[in-house]
Amino acid sequence: MLQANEIKQRITQIQQTIDQAEQACMSSADTPPELRECIQNLARETQQVDQVLQSNDQAKIVECVDRLEDMGDDAKRISRSEAHISPQVETAVTRVHAELSQLKHQLH
Repeated sequence: MLQANEIKQRITQIQQTIDQAEQACMSSADTPPELRECIQNLARETQQVDQVLQSNDQAKIVECVDRLEDMGDDAKRISRSEAHISPQVETAVTRVHAELSQLKHQLH
């Protein structure tokens, strides 16, 4: 199991990756609104993770990461279903999903 400071560090990295994905979505005219909204929701949700981390409640932390990973799954599914999505957006969404999945598996 990861320590709280390691989890916080990973979440900070994930927040940066989500920010990059959000920027990629905003700068690409081809990004479907559903994907844009999904990434924005992820960004909002990761901002709230800090409160959960401060609680030091392992079950809540795992639940929060699981929820984020589910949102990452949705973003990846949406990006894969779109034929006209930019490679930058697809790469950014894939990176977000991979980082969230990796953290989830490290916590379980």
